[in-house]
Amino acid sequence: MNFMTICLIAISLAMDAFAVSISCGFSLKQGRTKNALIIALFFGGFQAGMPIIGWFLGTYVEQFISAIDHWVAFGLLCVIGLRMIYEACRKSGDERAFDPEKLAVLFVLAIATSIDAFAVGLSLSLLGVRIFMPALIIGTITFVVSFGGVYLGTAFGRLIGKRIEVLGGLLLIGIGVKILFDHLS
Repeated sequence: MNFMTICLIAISLAMDAFAVSISCGFSLKQGRTKNALIIALFFGGFQAGMPIIGWFLGTYVEQFISAIDHWVAFGLLCVIGLRMIYEACRKSGDERAFDPEKLAVLFVLAIATSIDAFAVGLSLSLLGVRIFMPALIIGTITFVVSFGGVYLGTAFGRLIGKRIEVLGGLLLIGIGVKILFDHLS
């Protein structure tokens, strides 16, 4: 598999993480580099790790996980998105709808956005492609776009205010619906 093909796969895989990182930026009070780095490390790390796991598991797990992977991603993103909308509508003062600085939140979001990367790893295994370079490229591109997404979300959050978290929740739900629709159609 050539370098350009791997980069295109990496960019397409990174788009969900980019959109979710924008939502994370919406919820941050400020676009501190530390927060952006942690979020980008989670998303980039999971996007790099999941293809490796998928590659090692190969065809054994593909028949089981491919039937439900889109439902898992859809469910996780919808639950987080709905909670974000609910909390944004009921919160007062400085409370945040969801806290992207909490490791548990980042863990769930990183898993939800990297399930497709797992499937790519399975596919690369079937094609006999060595996995480590593609995984490194996928993780690096996801890291870069997620880092930028946090800052982009923070900038929009400051311009529009607290109600942007409702938009962030809708965005997460939309990503979940898109994942479900893509796999069902």
